[in-house]
Amino acid sequence: MSAKVGVVTFPGTLDDVDAVRAVRLAGAEAVNLWHADADLKGVDAVVVPGGFSYGDYLRCGAIAKFAPVMGEVVEAAGGGMPVLGICNGFQVLCEAGLLPGALTRNAGLHFVCRDVWLEVASNSSAWTTRYDQGADLLVPLKSGEGRFVASDDVLDELEGEGRVVFRYRENMNGSLRNIAGISSANGRVVGLMPHPEHATEALTGPSDDGLGIFYSALDAVLTA
Repeated sequence: MSAKVGVVTFPGTLDDVDAVRAVRLAGAEAVNLWHADADLKGVDAVVVPGGFSYGDYLRCGAIAKFAPVMGEVVEAAGGGMPVLGICNGFQVLCEAGLLPGALTRNAGLHFVCRDVWLEVASNSSAWTTRYDQGADLLVPLKSGEGRFVASDDVLDELEGEGRVVFRYRENMNGSLRNIAGISSANGRVVGLMPHPEHATEALTGPSDDGLGIFYSALDAVLTA
């Protein structure tokens, strides 16, 4: 059986094509999901990719959370479907209430575009089981509003429950406690600011380290 992974496209999405490619490289069937359709087309997992959904007007992800497809994503996530938000997708998941905290302007107010080293801080989420705890991943980061912030209580809760999934080895954007990615309480929803879909083949990216994220999700749905 081949798993089906949906990739959402909003107006302004940039990285849906690379996300589709990553899904296919991992051996799953990629299914294109359009923002205006309240239909997940029977997929087993969902990727909300990066870009500038609806032009990032108001706040990054603030309009996208109202898209018909996101109502379906929120409902499916509530039922345990694995959902991954990358960059703008992470912002959308926070705005939609699937993940806590927020993504704000980078420290120094500069757009950051470079390859970064990440630590796998938790390999128990649905999207990280293929990695060793503490493993180093080299993936691209490209964002202007990637600084993760939350209250001290929320940060303590995330750390105490093992829900900090990725940390920056070198903090490029001022994210609190070096947090690059987090998960929901059940570990099925993950958001991260760097781009694993751009690191799936050594020929076209800085590494193929990101592919394990997509393999992990397939494991999660095929063994459920």
